[in-house]
Amino acid sequence: MQLQQLQYFVAVAETRHFTRAAEVVHVAQPSLSQQVKALERELGADLFLRARGNITLTDAGEALLPLARRILADADTARHEVLELVQLRRGRVRLGATPSLCTGLLPDVLRAFHDRYPGIRLLIEEGGSHDLVRELARGALDLALVVLPLPTASPALTTVELLREDLVVVSSPESPRPGGGRRAVRVADLEGERLVMFRHGYDLRELTVAACRSAGFEPDFAVEGGEMDAVLGFVRAGLGMAVVPRMVAARSGRGLRVTPLARPGLHRTIALAHRSDVAPPRAARELQRMLLER
Repeated sequence: MQLQQLQYFVAVAETRHFTRAAEVVHVAQPSLSQQVKALERELGADLFLRARGNITLTDAGEALLPLARRILADADTARHEVLELVQLRRGRVRLGATPSLCTGLLPDVLRAFHDRYPGIRLLIEEGGSHDLVRELARGALDLALVVLPLPTASPALTTVELLREDLVVVSSPESPRPGGGRRAVRVADLEGERLVMFRHGYDLRELTVAACRSAGFEPDFAVEGGEMDAVLGFVRAGLGMAVVPRMVAARSGRGLRVTPLARPGLHRTIALAHRSDVAPPRAARELQRMLLER
């Protein structure tokens, strides 16, 4: 079994077309077909059901596809690890993070990392913790900043807690103060208030909704479905309030009123995650060290 054969197999599986797959991997279609057939002979099973204009995976093909993607991702990581020079002059780091962490925590860390290692490319993927865990597991990311507890426990991942972050309420300075103007408000004070809410799959949405329900009420959404920048913009426009991380509020405080939550407040735990079975590339390990130091 060869990596090239797995690459051709994945290309056909994703395009469901031999000619288009050949174009994707920049090889002649007959050569691609021969290599796929050789792979099928090696495995002793057909990987595709071939009908005119309709290519589908067999059960064997379905079983091989996630493994092939992972093998190719690991091989790609190995190539980049070997290509990195001892002085970390070149390479890349594929880092996943929730949108709020991209706004609050990462800018200063990534600037420090880039200043020290200008030759390292930083590839950032934003997403919810559930999506980032999936991308880590399939080898598409080297590291990910996620919110604990993870949506589903994964023994294939190692997580290291970085910080416990307070959440605060942000509102427009032109709107009435939350909680009747008190210096700190309780979650219960948000009952009846119009909230600007993140899209489904956002960790902050799930945390806020759960806290409101624990306080005995259903949150009232003025607007929902946005990413972090959109939510902050809607709050500035006076459409409602939002619960956001303190770091985000501190970096984006212009045009926002920030009100702390009274004890015990709301918090979230941020962790750095990577695959347990594969060591992150050298550049990723250096970024990991800097994150842990900060």
